[in-house]
Amino acid sequence: MPVITPNLWFDGQAEQAAEFYCSLFPNSQVTNVSYYGEAGPGPAGTVVTVDFVLDGRPFTAINGGPQFSFDEAISFAINCADQAEADDYWKRLTDGGEESQCGWLKDRFGLSWQVIPAGVEDLLNDPDPERARRATTAMLAMKRLDLAAMRAAADGD
Repeated sequence: MPVITPNLWFDGQAEQAAEFYCSLFPNSQVTNVSYYGEAGPGPAGTVVTVDFVLDGRPFTAINGGPQFSFDEAISFAINCADQAEADDYWKRLTDGGEESQCGWLKDRFGLSWQVIPAGVEDLLNDPDPERARRATTAMLAMKRLDLAAMRAAADGD
């Protein structure tokens, strides 16, 4: 099977972004850095691409320039083992970034993430439609997902 590699476009911050993302996730590392040569189009010796692996998944960061930027149409979901892990990722990814809603955020490079503690999907898909509705209503009022608050809402507390 072919390997599908997400390519992320940056304006001069590809190496810093790759290093930041590798610092967040286990089993991650920068695997290659390529530089512009004399032919350009960027200044010779500056970083053009950075290949890196996030927990076994390949990515490439490209210093493509200011023509394009990230928006919420693309995001990466982090399905966390528990609330503590979700809170840790939330804290580190929002450092220099911004909180959004319903577990979404933008990191310091403008890339969107969804940080989801285990158990959220079960609440949102509860077989009791009223419990699911109350959990969803609670989630829609949140920035960082709070599983305990969503459970309390689902239970009618």
